[in-house]
Amino acid sequence: MTREPPGCRRVNLVTLYTFRSITSHCSLPLPVRCATSSQDAFFAFHRDLDLVRKFMKPLLIGELAPEEPSQDRTKNSEITEDFRALKKTAEDMNLFESNHLFFFLLLAHIIVMEIIALFTISYFGNGWIPTLMTAFILATSQAQAGWLQHDYGHLSVYKKSTWNHIVHKFIIGHLKGASANWWNHRHFQHHAKPNIFSKDPDVNMLHVFVLGERQPVEYGKKKLKYLPYNHQHEYFFLIGPPVLIPLYFQYQIIMTMIVRKDWVDLAWAFSYYARFFITFSPFYGVLGAILFLNFIRFLESHWFVWVTQMNHIVMEIDREPYRDWFSTQLAATCNVEQSFFNDWFSGHLNFQIEHHLFPTMPRHNLHKIAPLVKSLCAKHGIEYQEKPLLRALMDIIGSLRKSGQLWLDAYLHK
Repeated sequence: MTREPPGCRRVNLVTLYTFRSITSHCSLPLPVRCATSSQDAFFAFHRDLDLVRKFMKPLLIGELAPEEPSQDRTKNSEITEDFRALKKTAEDMNLFESNHLFFFLLLAHIIVMEIIALFTISYFGNGWIPTLMTAFILATSQAQAGWLQHDYGHLSVYKKSTWNHIVHKFIIGHLKGASANWWNHRHFQHHAKPNIFSKDPDVNMLHVFVLGERQPVEYGKKKLKYLPYNHQHEYFFLIGPPVLIPLYFQYQIIMTMIVRKDWVDLAWAFSYYARFFITFSPFYGVLGAILFLNFIRFLESHWFVWVTQMNHIVMEIDREPYRDWFSTQLAATCNVEQSFFNDWFSGHLNFQIEHHLFPTMPRHNLHKIAPLVKSLCAKHGIEYQEKPLLRALMDIIGSLRKSGQLWLDAYLHK
């Protein structure tokens, strides 16, 4: 279907997965000349364009034959042009410039919580009350470190990608015991194709849940019943928030680093585990420290799952719709109302719409672009969803219940 020029080769670089996944219909070395929304994705994820372009020419995988139909034919060009004008306005307003003091204070308050946790155990001993207090403090620091590594992973702090990558590895590796490369590979697929089955790993639930409106009906018609999905809004409390980080993510991260021989990330993660066990084994012993670590991650997992799912799982989840970049992100994301607590609690992911539209924009500026995004949505009749925090959390259960009922109806009657 494509004509491959001599000397071209196929590659699979994680850092360019996003661009490659949506540019099968245009020449890769010329993203700025592409008349498709792949241009919007390219500019959304890369801050240092001169650096990135050096890697583009060897990644040419072919040019679409003239007789091939374009997947862009149904996209709204007016929305695309208005969005690009909006991005230019954001640049003129310096909204892609970060406040380094803001991010320093975020890192500082994480380190302070780590120190307070150690002081609590050292001063009060390892009784149940000090242990629970310490666990909640460390779970809070872990959750906040998770939001902070997200900032550096999106290259939204420093202008130079290299510095973002270095600090990203320190935070996700040394402060959390995870892998930057694993996160990048997973998270940028999610951003490129949010809520798209087979392309967004965050909606690949391994048959544990059925999501959206299409998948439940398809499973029901095919009489697929890996679990009683009509009860998924109930068993979500047992196998969702409690186990994602301490079991699934922890195992996947470690195995990914070993299988891919990612020794740099493995060394960063080892430094976290070494520090943790050196610190807490004298109080609990090795086995006790292992149990303590997993209890902390059990608490953090609840925080992480509820915050991340309140913006996505309640939205449209379907196969590739081939929309423009702006409409794609609006269909898959919603916001939670702004407040000091909501901003801190969610790492500013309560502005999920703006974050998905401008992933390299520093989080402290997302609220400034939000009114302009709302205006653009109103102009084109696109729904802009914003909810109170508790409503957003409750909607997770409501969406699971709705999808489960769709599955049951199709399973029994079709």
